[in-house]
Amino acid sequence: MKGKQKQFETKTNANMQKGFGQMCIKNESMLAAEKSLQIEEKAVSDVSINFNRESFANAVRVLSDTKRIMTCASGTSGIAAKKFAHSLCCIERAAMFMPPCEAVHGGLGALRNGDVMVMVSRGGKTAELMPIIPVVGKRGATLIAGTENMESPLAKAADIILPLYIEQESDKFNMMATSSFIATIVLFDALICAIMEETDYKREQFGVIHPGGAVGEMLSKEAK
Repeated sequence: MKGKQKQFETKTNANMQKGFGQMCIKNESMLAAEKSLQIEEKAVSDVSINFNRESFANAVRVLSDTKRIMTCASGTSGIAAKKFAHSLCCIERAAMFMPPCEAVHGGLGALRNGDVMVMVSRGGKTAELMPIIPVVGKRGATLIAGTENMESPLAKAADIILPLYIEQESDKFNMMATSSFIATIVLFDALICAIMEETDYKREQFGVIHPGGAVGEMLSKEAK
């Protein structure tokens, strides 16, 4: 730890010599960054405060029992949905992210009776998702929706709703998907942790499917 601290101090001193000092940005810029941290910290707290245990438990049960899971969303929500699909694969839940543009051009053919579709839209009426919603029902899949708008088309069509509560985004215009992205990721991570317990997922299983990187190296050493 001391070695790392010394390396950091050395690099900091070198940066100071290059002119990268403490006040190399506007004071307003630093204040905006600090405010962003505070807003997003509250966004995480709000997920816990507004946690709906019943709907969450229903989502965990369905995601634990189904054979296949598809996630779908647009923009920054799409990034969160893609990350969720990957995390599900990491705990051996067969999942895939389906971009809306691919879904409406035949991609929904991968959805089968008994599968689960997870869709995310803060407002619940993202234009790209609207033609997808009715197809989910026609394919006999369960629809889990993450949304803030309980009166939206997405919420009304969903079998299970995971409510999102976002007081404000963290940028100065309150427009960019910042706090809402963090809240979505936090909720998805909670689902992953619960599913791991529900399915009795073992550390050894992760070692088999994650041979790469530092994590894979560590798990490989444990297995020997």
